[in-house]
Amino acid sequence: MPSAKPDEDDQLALFSAPPKLFSCTPSRITTYEDCPRKYRHAYLDRPAPPRGPAWAHNSLGASVHNALKRWYDLPASQRTSEVLPRLLTGAWATDGYRDAAQIKAVYQTALGWLERYVAGLPAGDPLGVERTVAAKTETLALSGRVDRLDARDGELVIVDYKTGRTGLDQDDARGSRALALYAYAAERMFHKPCRKVELHHLPTGTVAAHEHTVDSVARHVARAEATVADIQADREFPMRPSALCSFCDFRSSCPAGREAPKKEPWTAVEGYTTLPVVPRQPGPPAVPEP
Repeated sequence: MPSAKPDEDDQLALFSAPPKLFSCTPSRITTYEDCPRKYRHAYLDRPAPPRGPAWAHNSLGASVHNALKRWYDLPASQRTSEVLPRLLTGAWATDGYRDAAQIKAVYQTALGWLERYVAGLPAGDPLGVERTVAAKTETLALSGRVDRLDARDGELVIVDYKTGRTGLDQDDARGSRALALYAYAAERMFHKPCRKVELHHLPTGTVAAHEHTVDSVARHVARAEATVADIQADREFPMRPSALCSFCDFRSSCPAGREAPKKEPWTAVEGYTTLPVVPRQPGPPAVPEP
């Protein structure tokens, strides 16, 4: 009498649980690609090693992002340049700066960026501000927060604010894994094409844009899946020394980090006040207390 085992195996395969997806964000993937050891410290080690000091450039970026979010929280009739000092003051973080003088100088510079930026914003509301998008692939459960999601001519556009000193170009937008994954997730969530991604560099007032194709987004997704496969197979999480070591949160816990040149927490914002800024609107600025 023939064995029933093949049929049993087929039934087990039919009703077996699907493989568990790896939950991750684009920043988690990027952290591993930058340095597997930093990834281990940030996401796997418990308790995690002590982190270094807060960085002023991170405080600046968070302040500007939060001020722009508050801008869109206002009714459209109240979005005028006069409210920007109040919005930026309410969002301002002072961690990592050298002293009160530096705080005030960088604040004034950031206020100038915002005044110039909002003057060129289109009328109306975006589809989303600080919006979480999510989607699944065969192996990943992706999620991430988009700075701004625009709807233009029946398509979606990913907008990412940048406040670094270095300018950006089309290659930066094209090569950004995070932007491509956001586009992938947004298209599936909203069932509308999402191929255009933009980096809005507030210090220079420039926009670096790229128009993805279905294939180019798919390549970014495939690379993300390959990186996650490496993460799951990694047992050593080796150090990957680079210029980023000087600014790493886990510098004191890593031999390569300790060998990197030490940077003060305010180093990265020292040149901001020399960048060109449009004139302020008349009237005394509201400067936050340090």
